[in-house]
Amino acid sequence: MSEIPANPGRGRPIWHNIIFMSVTPVLAAILVPLHIYYYGNSWGLWAMFAVFFAVNNMTITSGYHRYFSHLSYEAHPLVQFFYIFIGAGAFQGTVLQWCTDHRRHHRKVDGVEDPYSINKGFWYAHMTWMFHVDPHAGPYPKDLTSNRLIMFQHNYYVWIAAFMGFIMPGLIAWALGLSFWGGVLIPGLLRIVLTQHSTFLINSAAHCFGKQTYTDKHSARDSLIMAFLTFGEGYHNFHHSFQLDYRNGTRWFHWDPTKWWIKGLSLVGLATKLKEAPREEILKARLAMEERQMISTGACATRTAQLKQQIVEAQNKLKALRISYLNAKRDLSLKSDEVKRKMRLDMRLAKLEFKTAYGQWRAFRRQWKRSTAAAS
Repeated sequence: MSEIPANPGRGRPIWHNIIFMSVTPVLAAILVPLHIYYYGNSWGLWAMFAVFFAVNNMTITSGYHRYFSHLSYEAHPLVQFFYIFIGAGAFQGTVLQWCTDHRRHHRKVDGVEDPYSINKGFWYAHMTWMFHVDPHAGPYPKDLTSNRLIMFQHNYYVWIAAFMGFIMPGLIAWALGLSFWGGVLIPGLLRIVLTQHSTFLINSAAHCFGKQTYTDKHSARDSLIMAFLTFGEGYHNFHHSFQLDYRNGTRWFHWDPTKWWIKGLSLVGLATKLKEAPREEILKARLAMEERQMISTGACATRTAQLKQQIVEAQNKLKALRISYLNAKRDLSLKSDEVKRKMRLDMRLAKLEFKTAYGQWRAFRRQWKRSTAAAS
């Protein structure tokens, strides 16, 4: 990992960020225990904390990140309203600033102009990048500045964030017969601190810990632990490799609540045009990375390339047959039932060829892992 100075020509200090992010963890550590000591522990307040924590994190991951930053799906105006105003309560800045910084992070990842490059240090990437004006900041994207709700939030952010982050939890707690100040402190202050650092982990820890599953051309890594801590954002090597995909975890069992939320919205008509990277490209990237890893530690390059080519050919054959079959189903006048049955049989055989080729690859990879482990 190449080192970049942490403050190359950095701008003036942003004192409100420095004070807020330095003082709020201290206040939470002091005031929450004091409230519990004097007024007793309330499971109702902790239930509110859990709900607010989940909802607020999801407005950042599914809203600020996957929708406004990457446009990985289209959201209903009501969903956009929800993301913009509930998300303000996370105290992570306006949609306009957050998304502008994030898009530049992807364009300039790990470089000098990356706003939170991990090469400038863990804590810089985690939070201190927000303590000074960025000398590399560029203009705001037009698709964001043309959104009237985004600009309203941007212009009145402090008032909206203060109400959503502190006052609203207090009012809801009071309406439920709980303590107003308990609501301000536990589902308010404490939740803000933990929500912030949950998101910040994506910029820091997700670029340090885990596997580089699809490429080693950038520092992002895939980590199940990070996925649990960040509502599915921990499959970060995949995300940087296929940033337009609405998913971070591609398999059904990958822990990605944000993916499940977006899919759920689509089932009720509140999200459309969900973007997915082609399966062929995902597999191609993973195989290429695994091939490089094996060859770099002494695996036979010829055998590795041969096994990879078998998988690619089988996959391309299966894809072509599926396309032909779908076309045949649409054009009933041109394809008889007998032809369709033959095509289904051909697809089953092609799928078997793919599974066999992929099984051989996995067996070869397991053998390589055992041999390298024994050698070490």
